[in-house]
Amino acid sequence: MAAPAQAEVDVSFHSFNGSVLWGRYPHTFVVMRGTLDDGTRIDENFGFSARNSAEAIMSGPAAHMILTETPETIADTNRHFTVTVSDATYRRLRAEVIAWRDYPGKYYDLDERNCIHFVARIAQLVGLRADVPSEYLRRPKAWLNYVIRRNPQLHAREID
Repeated sequence: MAAPAQAEVDVSFHSFNGSVLWGRYPHTFVVMRGTLDDGTRIDENFGFSARNSAEAIMSGPAAHMILTETPETIADTNRHFTVTVSDATYRRLRAEVIAWRDYPGKYYDLDERNCIHFVARIAQLVGLRADVPSEYLRRPKAWLNYVIRRNPQLHAREID
């Protein structure tokens, strides 16, 4: 007798090195892939960004959006670690993504609610210690390395 397939969703935490010269600032986001208990296949990714980077830098709170990456872009990013979550946790993560997406007004703030704060919230919801010290506010890769140090149970290596 065959055993039923084990349903699971993997949440991977990525950073994008970025460069002002390439037109993309450093960034962090999550990739969710797997299968729910009902057989639904999941393959999606989410980051948080300002709709207009000049507005975010120059004038404080800015219009916001949930940003998704192409498979080609994801392939060129740093995958720092992956956590497997239950269906219930996956649904809670998706609800959080929608809450950030649909927040009224200008919600992006370079110092208070940037891509790092968004991914920190996702990390907290999967049970990780993920605060955002000021020295990491604009350094996604360094911040994810910090999260690795704060969560030795991940058994992940820092990325240079």
